[in-house]
Amino acid sequence: MGKPLELPFDPIDRAAQIWARRFGPSPSMAAVTSIMRAQQILLAELDALLRPYQLTFARYEALVLLTFSRTGSLSLGLIGERLMVHPTSVTNIIGRLEGQQLVIRRPNPADGRGRLAEITPAGRDVVERATRDLMAAEFGLGSFGPGQLKEIFDLFRELRLAAGDFVADET
Repeated sequence: MGKPLELPFDPIDRAAQIWARRFGPSPSMAAVTSIMRAQQILLAELDALLRPYQLTFARYEALVLLTFSRTGSLSLGLIGERLMVHPTSVTNIIGRLEGQQLVIRRPNPADGRGRLAEITPAGRDVVERATRDLMAAEFGLGSFGPGQLKEIFDLFRELRLAAGDFVADET
């Protein structure tokens, strides 16, 4: 992770106070700014943990997704859908992983024009080792207890549901 800022005040809280004086109270502005900063902090920490494996978190997620599949391979379209990223990003991610010999691309027998990405034994090995490191670091969230982590998940699940990321099950 980068060098801690160690500011003598909370800049997001300060911005919220100024915002309230100029535009009116907006707890949502303070919340979204905090979320965006938390995302920066977590991505920097996770990418630092993955750097020894020459991975970014996006590439790690793609490898994990491939390990979750029954056959170790998925179409590029399905990878994009599951990772919720643009097709261009999938092409870039898989291209880099292929360059590292962690995946191979091959024709999709179910779709003559499509391609499959398939994890290699080296890719599986990297996923196992990187996952141990991420688990040991609690994915950067070690300062939270299990109840807090569930609360965070539940709050953001509602946001994702409202955005249409998925349809809630009826159970």
